[in-house]
Amino acid sequence: MLIVIRSLSGLVLPWQSKVLLDDVVPSNDTSKLWTLIVIVIVAITIQAVTSFLLTKILSVQAQYLISELRAQVQKKVLSLPIRFFDNTKSGALVSRIMTDVEGVRNLIGTGLVQLVGGSFTAIVSLIILIKLNAWMTLFVFVPLSIFGIIALKAFKYIRPIFRTRGKINAEVTGRLTETLSRRSGD
Repeated sequence: MLIVIRSLSGLVLPWQSKVLLDDVVPSNDTSKLWTLIVIVIVAITIQAVTSFLLTKILSVQAQYLISELRAQVQKKVLSLPIRFFDNTKSGALVSRIMTDVEGVRNLIGTGLVQLVGGSFTAIVSLIILIKLNAWMTLFVFVPLSIFGIIALKAFKYIRPIFRTRGKINAEVTGRLTETLSRRSGD
């Protein structure tokens, strides 16, 4: 509900700019201008408050989920056979347990708000644009669709790179942890 309120309040500013240019400026009506300013300030305030509440609620939930996932991963790792630990650096395991579940923060936290809010805003905006001028909307929608298809293909190529980056980071952290533990043992 907060995401919908935030998205709708974000649409007020473009809508009021139309009112400003079409009604207020040509008629030089200062009373309409003050009404418009109050509407915009209220919309921006609502958007700021809902954004704050969403961030607060979702960040707490994301942190709770991350701690639960870390506990599950740790439980799974500790149930693995001893030969697994012989072939794997302890620092790499610590790094993977601590950092691999961090991706959840992006999905549950601000990523979820941006995905749902952006989708809702895009749908509402598309409906408004189609009602205003269907042909102009089509001419804008076609290049955006082409860009979206290109972006999806690029992400399919980039996603494995990020997975490899996580493995390399775990290996480097593992080596560093092993070196520091040996050094502190001296």
